[in-house]
Order: sequence, then C-alpha cells, then structure tokens
Amino acid sequence: MNLKHNFWYFESALTPKFCDDVIKYGLNEKENMARTGGYDKNKKLSKKQINNMQKKRKSDVVWLSEEWIYKEIQPYVHIANKNAGWNFQWSRSEACQFTKYKLNQYYDWHCDSWHSPYNKPGKPDHGLVRKLSVTCQLTDGSEYKGGDLEFDFRNYDPPLRNEKYHVIKTPNTLTKGSVVVFPSFLWHRVKPVTKGTRYSLVLWNLGYPFK
Repeated sequence: MNLKHNFWYFESALTPKFCDDVIKYGLNEKENMARTGGYDKNKKLSKKQINNMQKKRKSDVVWLSEEWIYKEIQPYVHIANKNAGWNFQWSRSEACQFTKYKLNQYYDWHCDSWHSPYNKPGKPDHGLVRKLSVTCQLTDGSEYKGGDLEFDFRNYDPPLRNEKYHVIKTPNTLTKGSVVVFPSFLWHRVKPVTKGTRYSLVLWNLGYPFK
C-alpha cells in the first residue's frame, strides 16, 4: 500500500501535566519485561528465550486501560486518520503500553500489525487487526539521549536501498507531549538510549481487516 503520508505528527499536543500524570501512574504499577510477538506474556521464559528476545527488544512496560488516558489520546487518532487521508475504519483501542527505555534499552525494527486477525472468541478484539498505532512522547528530549523513533518505509527497489533515503526520523519527537500516529503495518524502531530514561505511551487501534 502506497501512502501519501506515512505518519501524522502533533508537536507538544499533550499537556505536561498529562504526561507527568501518566508517568507517575505508570511508575506506581507493576512493570513487566517487554516481550515481542511469539513470546506469550502468560508463560515463563527460559534464559535462552529471554536472551534471544532481547536481541530485538529490551525495555520495561506497564499495561494501562484507564478511561482518562483514552479520552485524551483517541481524538488525535481520529484527526490524523482524516488529515493524512488514510480513512481507516477502526472501532476500539487495545490496552495502552507505558514503556520505560533505560540506559542501553531499545526496540529494533518491527511492525505492530500481525499476519492474521486476533483469534479470541468471546473477546471484544476477536476478528480485529491493528490498523493505527500511536506513540506519545512523555519525556522531554533534554532528559535523555538516544531513543530516536525511526521509520523504514521500504519502498525502494533493493539496488536503491540506502538508509539515507528510506529511514526517516520523526521530526521533533523529543518534544514532551508530542504524538505520532501511523499505520500499524509500517516498520519502525526505537534506537538505544545512551543516557537517562525515555518514557513513552503506545496505543494500538483496531478494526476489521482491510478489504
């Protein structure tokens, strides 16, 4: 799918108070080791599995489902979906992922969507797919180094592939309160944090498969 706009960006959209409230709330909840797809969050992993998984992703997360958080973020999803011309049909949001990227933590190249709809009979997510992803910057760039959010649009023929052209860093994403909305099938990464801690909030928005 070719897109005119690969992501939609709102600079400093969320208030500093909201960002601080989310951080405070998240830090008071039980954190978990971040997992990638294929590693069931309900199963204990072996040391070998953890080592293999952390070659791609290393961070700590807390799952949040508070209405006051959805109420603040979902309007930006609607605006971005319309202004970017995607017009994806979506109906609900998953639990929010409050993420802590500490020193040397990262999330290598990945996309948020899966190869098939959720198979959860009796659950609200059953039959749905991730369509629109949101990353909210809760920490100001002056509080850490590294941790850049980058996209790989992968729309060049193999002989022309060059990171200078196909890897793009989102503009000003280090500004506290900024919101980035993008189609969940886009490849992206968070580069290693080299100083301090980066706090972010991620939200996936679901709908029936594309037709």
